[in-house]
Amino acid sequence: MPLPSEGTAWPPIDPAIRSDMEDWAAWFSANPDRLAYRYSNRHRDSARYGPAHNRPSQYRGGVVGRMARWFWGEPTPLGEKRANLHMPLARDIARTSSDLLYSEPPALKVEHTGTQEVLEGLLNTGLKRTLIAAGAAGSALGGAYLRNVWDTDISPLPWIGRVRADNAIPEFAHGEKLRAVTFWTVLEIDGQKVVRHLERHEPGYVLHGVYEGTTDHLGKPRALTDFAATKDLPPVRQLPAGMEKRLLVAYVPNTMDAPDWDDLPGAAGLGTSDFQGAETFLSAIDETYTSWMRDIRLARSRIIVPSGYLQSNGPGAGALWEDREVFAAMNIPPTEKQEITLNQFVIRHEEHRATIEELAGKTVRNAGYSGGTFGDDSDGPAVTATEIKARSARSMGTRARKSELAMPGIADITESHLMLLASGLFHGAPSVEVQRPNVEFQDSVQDDIKTLAETSALMRQAEAASTDTLVALLHPDWDEDRRRAEVDGILAESGRAVSDPVLTGAEGDADAGFPSDGGGFGA
Repeated sequence: MPLPSEGTAWPPIDPAIRSDMEDWAAWFSANPDRLAYRYSNRHRDSARYGPAHNRPSQYRGGVVGRMARWFWGEPTPLGEKRANLHMPLARDIARTSSDLLYSEPPALKVEHTGTQEVLEGLLNTGLKRTLIAAGAAGSALGGAYLRNVWDTDISPLPWIGRVRADNAIPEFAHGEKLRAVTFWTVLEIDGQKVVRHLERHEPGYVLHGVYEGTTDHLGKPRALTDFAATKDLPPVRQLPAGMEKRLLVAYVPNTMDAPDWDDLPGAAGLGTSDFQGAETFLSAIDETYTSWMRDIRLARSRIIVPSGYLQSNGPGAGALWEDREVFAAMNIPPTEKQEITLNQFVIRHEEHRATIEELAGKTVRNAGYSGGTFGDDSDGPAVTATEIKARSARSMGTRARKSELAMPGIADITESHLMLLASGLFHGAPSVEVQRPNVEFQDSVQDDIKTLAETSALMRQAEAASTDTLVALLHPDWDEDRRRAEVDGILAESGRAVSDPVLTGAEGDADAGFPSDGGGFGA
């Protein structure tokens, strides 16, 4: 399928999907200005740029007015500055999701030694950072794309990058298998003119094109050579032999289903955001924080004094009290009792805090995490890994689910990467054997060394584990060669390095140690 034709409406995505993604992107940005613009314009257009506009529906009461406003869409009264506060809980959820998955990157295992070294080098030279960034964006937007790219002016070898889900138009086969995808990047914006670079991935091919249009239309094609970012790209790039049915792209969904989009064509494989269904809670948290700060502003201490108590500064110069910051003058008739009154309004901090904690707990639970995952336990007593896992059981379950969804995509993109290295396109590429790697996610919560040592001692005392098993328990991050060397060292130091020749077969079959004439021992 070629690139889109001239005049195509852009982006060609169902408006409901686009609207949801723009909402999630605004929350993920943690930018109050972007949130205010998004929610004051979300029913008018999908543009990101330009001033926010108040609409008559925002001033109406009832359901219509509330839906038009939300909290961030409420118009700011004339003559006042916006005092809305934002708690970046949504971005915290996205970062935490990524940290649980990729703070310890997954291990990529193949049988070929040279290929294994290449994969480990790939992780250490950028793939770790890519996975962390893709994990956060995928949590916020429902998924993220991994793609193989190369630019010999920057690096002699290809690398794996990532693309956010809100800059892609995917095509899925059978509801979940990525068949093709078109990425777009905005190159220039000049008033209503928008220049976009489109990059389409199909099995065996990558296509590039540049279009000049408007915010909602793709417009007419332009030459790739007209722009510095695309001047070296070919219109069509055919993948090397053996990759005729391969994509240089893999999709890692955040969830397997998108329940809110189940009636929309082509949306089945997208997944959904961790924020989905909790947008009202996120808005209410910001509204509560803003109310709390308003209480603080209004509750400043006041000293109410009769205006006659003020010191005159002379004709036309006004009058003052000793402390201008805390006094409020009252025009009290001379016949009334003249006295100084101290006034201090109550700050409803406990009510606000309890409300925020309740709303934040609902939001975190909606995302599939335990509240303890987001708590600050730095001042509390030390806890074991078992206790951490018990407190974070819901988070560990979500992590396990997301890791299962991420494994196929990571295996696909790294296998395609090995194919590129083996294709001969890149001078100086290491020698590799193309294999689909096994992706193994590490345990995100490790037991402390004291607990592991006590467990090993008990297992040794009960004769329930071999030396190799105990070393693997204490050092789960070691590879087989290092573990074997440690086992040999322990056996040598303990005098157990020489094994029974009968059991090892050094003297032939096990039966060779027994008499063969049936006479038994001592005959």
